[in-house]
Amino acid sequence: MQTANAPTLEPTRDGLPPMPPGPPHEELHFAAVAPVREVVAGAAQGLVLPFAVTAAMAGLGAAPSQTILAGLAAAAAGAASAGLGHALAARDAAARYQAERVREEEESHLYPDRERWEVAAILHRYGVRGQLLRQAVEAIASDRRRWVDFMMRFELDLSEPDPGRAARSATILAVAQVVAGLLPVLPHALAAPGAALGWSAALTAAALVGLGWLKARSEGLPPLRGAVQAVALGGAAAAAAWSLAAALA
Repeated sequence: MQTANAPTLEPTRDGLPPMPPGPPHEELHFAAVAPVREVVAGAAQGLVLPFAVTAAMAGLGAAPSQTILAGLAAAAAGAASAGLGHALAARDAAARYQAERVREEEESHLYPDRERWEVAAILHRYGVRGQLLRQAVEAIASDRRRWVDFMMRFELDLSEPDPGRAARSATILAVAQVVAGLLPVLPHALAAPGAALGWSAALTAAALVGLGWLKARSEGLPPLRGAVQAVALGGAAAAAAWSLAAALA
């Protein structure tokens, strides 16, 4: 029964009614946008290693120039590792997707009845029954590309990778990591030797708090917990580096 205030949904050309009014279909939060999320992740990773290295060098009593060079080397190495690692992972994901798609296409030709049954089994889990189930299976299997797309998404839980986005993500991660890695190093170049480590620790901790808060928020987790975890991770890495340096000094 339709209420007086309920909108009438007129079917469109393909039989699908227009979307009823309601909240935005896709909510875009600042920290949930993919490039921003990658900047946050890369920067958070880029802070820890250079700070741990500069802390260790300070613990060894190294000259400021040596501490700076070591921190810069750590930032560059971390950025290269992150960028290349992400690029290789994206390449492997694309190769796996293509191989699985070829296999699904072959199986839809060689074993069409079995593949139709698998479509029916997937839809059955979502409560589709009887004649409606048979009609849905035939509708999906009537177009081979759509059929394979369905199996890739709902049987294998695989989405087609975007090669351009993978390259952009690798670049963003690497740049964010190397830029963030400069932050723990700057005090050793600008502040007095006795105060440099304190300034470096303060700047790194503040940056980790902000990045941890943003990362947790983008993942729907309590922001405070994300901030605390990020600072704890950086502190643990720095403490381990400092302790090792002190033991070797």
